[in-house]
Amino acid sequence: MTRAHLRIGFIPLVDAAALIVAVDKGFAAEEDLDVTLLREVSWANVRDKLSIGLLDAAHLLAPMAIASSLGLGQVRMPILAPFNLGLNGNAITVSPALHAAITRELAGSPADPMLTAQALARIVADRRRRGDDPLTFGMTFPFSTHNYQLRFWMTAGGVDPDEDVRLVVVPPPYMADHLAAGDIDAFCVAAPWSSIAVDRGIGHILHFMSDILELAAEKVFALRANWVNENPDTVARMIRALQRAADYIGAQENRAQAASIIAAPDRIGGDADTVFRTLEGRLKISPDGTTREDSRYLLLGQDDTARPDPAQAAWLYAQMARWGQATLTSDNLAQATAVFAPALYDSALGLARRVSDRPAMKAFAGPVFDPERIEAYLAAFTLSRHGA
Repeated sequence: MTRAHLRIGFIPLVDAAALIVAVDKGFAAEEDLDVTLLREVSWANVRDKLSIGLLDAAHLLAPMAIASSLGLGQVRMPILAPFNLGLNGNAITVSPALHAAITRELAGSPADPMLTAQALARIVADRRRRGDDPLTFGMTFPFSTHNYQLRFWMTAGGVDPDEDVRLVVVPPPYMADHLAAGDIDAFCVAAPWSSIAVDRGIGHILHFMSDILELAAEKVFALRANWVNENPDTVARMIRALQRAADYIGAQENRAQAASIIAAPDRIGGDADTVFRTLEGRLKISPDGTTREDSRYLLLGQDDTARPDPAQAAWLYAQMARWGQATLTSDNLAQATAVFAPALYDSALGLARRVSDRPAMKAFAGPVFDPERIEAYLAAFTLSRHGA
């Protein structure tokens, strides 16, 4: 087996955990892989460096991999994603002022995303009547789950994300600073940045993304399709190393050490206890110390979640079509779903090929998603840019 050298980019987020642990615990080295991890600041940097070959692979937003393959927002670059690095893991975090306003307008439990979305709609209407500036929400990239999840939640309550509020791009490490400065009123981001805002006393976690969507592909291990075709053995070895890392993180007895590895200064560069609580799905959601626990908050490869599911890619593509980022065609859908590559995952781990029996999407509101009937799914939404 020839030793292979890889340069892999990542953003300092807990859902890069399997990648970090695979390298720092030596699982990649045991597959005869010499991996250099390169910490990046923004998703645009990661995408562009992967595109021009400065990176061999990357921790990447799942929708960005699809957008790149379709040539949306950049020169077309076919991507393959043979491993889910993280499912779920995002949170909507709001400023103390917005949290107080939502609490005043709530007509029931703050845990109900429909009720908070309706409360937001009343706040938005009141601000418009007073002539106030629209609320500003931070998200990490136009082709991101953060963008689509914010939109999905808001529109369920009657808020038009393109007319009633401002959605702006903020790199994950700067979300809390912009919230503290008053540049944004809320944000949606992956761990640990919501927890950091809460620990600083400047934010309240309003919802975990698992409240909005039961199971959603968030980050993937992404490679250029031509690189995969030229280096199939190297790809298989990396998948095995990543799965070993995911299994290691998933074992309760390893969590404390995994948290320390992930939180190292040259990795996420955060507090190990915050990372540990994230891995446990046990987060402080308010500066007063209120905590919440959800076993689905962030899934890092346990329960077969590392295996890519093309139906998840279809849902992400449907959101691009819903918001006017992509044209809905059968060819585009086929290219989008081909990005998620379960056959590569199965082959690397010696598993029989199979069709996932996991429901594609289960959301708190809206029509049931059927990847075979996306046109009908989109037509069921009142707020949409599809076909506009």
